[in-house]
Amino acid sequence: MRVTTLFGITLSLAISIGGVAVPVTQAVQLRDGIVYFVQPPKLVEATTTYKDVNVWGGTYYFTINVPENAGESLQKVTINQKEGAENIDYNLNDTRAFVGTSDRKESRLTLGPVTAERETQTVSVNFSPPVTPGQTITIALRPLSNPSFSGVYLLGVTAFPVGEKSHGQFLGFARFQFYSNRSNW
Repeated sequence: MRVTTLFGITLSLAISIGGVAVPVTQAVQLRDGIVYFVQPPKLVEATTTYKDVNVWGGTYYFTINVPENAGESLQKVTINQKEGAENIDYNLNDTRAFVGTSDRKESRLTLGPVTAERETQTVSVNFSPPVTPGQTITIALRPLSNPSFSGVYLLGVTAFPVGEKSHGQFLGFARFQFYSNRSNW
């Protein structure tokens, strides 16, 4: 059943049939076709396995909660470097995602294309199939190596619902602090 309000917002509603409760799914879609989350996902945590500069083999974890009342499944997440002394390059073929957190991995998620736009310093991670509401997921992004220069690196995280014309919801910044090697050789 679709209900359109006076302002052109479309809501999809589920109903109860024969006493069987069907979860309510509300998709906010404007008259121009742009789809929004009803309740946006939340960036729960962002961590890195290594905090020293020039370290190989690290992983950057981005944990996102897609609430029950999101209204739409999560189709894509973009990670955009906003600050840092140098651009971080990633091994996109080694990107992983799973239900759970970095220290509590559950089932693995299937990814669609994982791409990077060098000009905008943005990595896009697509889910295939999309992540249904009510799950906490983690994206594991592998840099070629940690940056060569110490300092704070800010990476903006944005979530997109399913839809040809979906509106990205900015979830916040992942803040990674990298330090010069503290070892005395």
